[in-house]
Amino acid sequence: MAREAVHIEEPRFARWLFASSGAAWIWLVARIYLGYEWAHAGYEKVFQDHWLSTAAPLKGFVGFALKGAGTGPHSAVNYGWYAAFLRWVGGDGAGIMSKVVALGELAIGIALILGVFTGIDAFLAGTLNLSYGLAGVAGVNPAYFLLEVLLILAWRNAGYIGLDRWVLPAVGTPWQPGRLFEKEKENEKETATQLA
Repeated sequence: MAREAVHIEEPRFARWLFASSGAAWIWLVARIYLGYEWAHAGYEKVFQDHWLSTAAPLKGFVGFALKGAGTGPHSAVNYGWYAAFLRWVGGDGAGIMSKVVALGELAIGIALILGVFTGIDAFLAGTLNLSYGLAGVAGVNPAYFLLEVLLILAWRNAGYIGLDRWVLPAVGTPWQPGRLFEKEKENEKETATQLA
C-alpha cells in the first residue's frame, strides 16, 4: 500500500525571509557585517600577527583555553575530547592549523562580502565560532553564530545580491546540477552515442 506524501507548508513570513529575493537586502546587511568581521580578523592574523610564519599566537590562545580544562563545571574547556583536540592544535597541529585559521577567516570574510557560496561560508564561519566557543571564548561569538545559522537557513536568497545570483544557477547543488554540469552530462551522452 503506497503512502501519501504529507506536505507541510512553511509560514508565509518564513518563505519570504528564507527564499524570496525581496528579503535579500536583509541578508546583504548580515553578510557584509559578518564578512567584514571575518575578513578583518583574518587580515590581522595574516598580515599583522604573522600566523602564516609562526604558530606562537595560536599556541598562546590554546594555552589560555586549556588552563584549568576540565577542572570543574565552569571551566573554560569542559569537554575532554575538545581538550584533546586543543592539545593537538597547540602541539603537533599548530603549524598547519595557524595557517588554516588565518587563511580560513580571511577567505570566509571575502566570500561572504562577495556573496559567493554564502550557505557554505556561513557553515564554515559557524564551525569556527563553535570552536572558539568550546575553547571558552564568548565575546561576540554567540551573536555571530546566530547570524550564521540564519544565513545557512537563507542560503537560497542570502547571496542573491552577490555572486550567488549567477554562480548557484551555473554550478547548482548536489541534488540539482546547474547549467555547467548539465552540459557535461549532455557531452557524455553524445560521446556515448557516438561510440555506440
